Amino acid sequence: MKHIRNSFFFLIFSFLVLTGLSGNLFSQGNTTADVKDSRNILPEKKRAEVMNQWLEWRLDHIIPMLMRRENIDLWLIINREYNEDPVYMSLVPEPTMAARRTSILMFYDRGEEKGIERLSGSYYGMGKWYRTTWEDKKKKQFESLADFIKKINPKKIGINVSPTFRFGDGLTASMKENLEQALGPELSSRFVSAENLCLGWLETRSPQELSVYRHICGIAHDIIAEFFSNEVITPDITTTDDVVWWIRQKYTDLGLDTWFQPSVSIQRYEKTAEKYKENPEVIRRGDLLHCDIGIKYLGLCTDMQWQAYVCKTGEDDAPEGIKKALDRALKVADIFMNEFRVGRTGNEITDTAMKKAAEAGLRPLIYSHPLGFHGHAAGCSMDARDPESAPEGIRTEMEYTLHYNTCYAIEFSSITSVPEWGGQDVRIGFEEDGVFTKDGCHFIDGCQKKILIIK
Repeated sequence: MKHIRNSFFFLIFSFLVLTGLSGNLFSQGNTTADVKDSRNILPEKKRAEVMNQWLEWRLDHIIPMLMRRENIDLWLIINREYNEDPVYMSLVPEPTMAARRTSILMFYDRGEEKGIERLSGSYYGMGKWYRTTWEDKKKKQFESLADFIKKINPKKIGINVSPTFRFGDGLTASMKENLEQALGPELSSRFVSAENLCLGWLETRSPQELSVYRHICGIAHDIIAEFFSNEVITPDITTTDDVVWWIRQKYTDLGLDTWFQPSVSIQRYEKTAEKYKENPEVIRRGDLLHCDIGIKYLGLCTDMQWQAYVCKTGEDDAPEGIKKALDRALKVADIFMNEFRVGRTGNEITDTAMKKAAEAGLRPLIYSHPLGFHGHAAGCSMDARDPESAPEGIRTEMEYTLHYNTCYAIEFSSITSVPEWGGQDVRIGFEEDGVFTKDGCHFIDGCQKKILIIK
């Protein structure tokens, strides 16, 4: 099979996606009934081949764009085995499992004509991926590194240190000290934080990743549809913990990873809750169920929250008040996603969306985050929680601006009073995976529009 990069169509497609000129690539239709993505999961060897094709494209196209955007001549990634920099594993080919001893990657911008050179100052070679600079092993590693840097004489040297972003703060204190001692004060004075370069690399999705993300989200939707059904749940017998461990076993059986323990919770009419207080974890008829799950496949994460209703005897559907609660949450989603504008900060998007949704009487609370190589990933965060419940420093992180070709967990809650439950407040915890391009913000594989029904 010809390498996809060599096809004319692929090059045009790649340009359109990176510049945001493509049409809507993402399904907005049925996410569970028709598509069975979970039946089409690749074996390990094929996964590695696919991910390495993606990596090659990313290194060739995304790195040059970001280094010139951030005006960095040389980017250094220095880390040690089992204490990897957050960006390291995303820069090396499969089947790399960890850094080897002290591993050093370098990206050197030789200008528009010659392009970015990929280099390794590590003891072990990396084949075609990175040219080795530590050729004379009689020299110490940092001595060899310093000799190379002095030879190329870069004006700005990007290092991964940041007081704000964990994804841009991978250089340890001891490695930084070794680097400074090897380079000396004059070259060390050229250090600049590569925090925005780190974030840009991790958050920017390639055309291939954007396309296949639909499939990855489809797998997660298939899993939700299966466990929020009578295939897994028998009312008055199954517990929430039973469902959680069914989910974990399903991941294992499908050969998938997860980045957090899934959860299943119950909202229950207060009068019924008193009746079942001895065994509150058993799923009962009349319960409103909520899940929070995330898989990791082909190096990319999902994060989703859906709702299901357990019918009482004689019922075929959820009460109208509960269905209305989901409808109101969908209105919050529309308001929130319509505020996505390139160049806006997370603070600006969050504050504007919260104001509009509150004015519409939707009782919202936004706590959204980027998705990608990590679950709570690099990029533009959006969180309206008060400082006591939100992650520390989140408002500072939220000054980072929104960029195209990035993905997000569109996450928030909306509260609705349900007449059938005596006016009791019901909270819809909504979370679905979205993508932001020049076409705007869209769900990658649709979203929950109806309450799932368990009989």
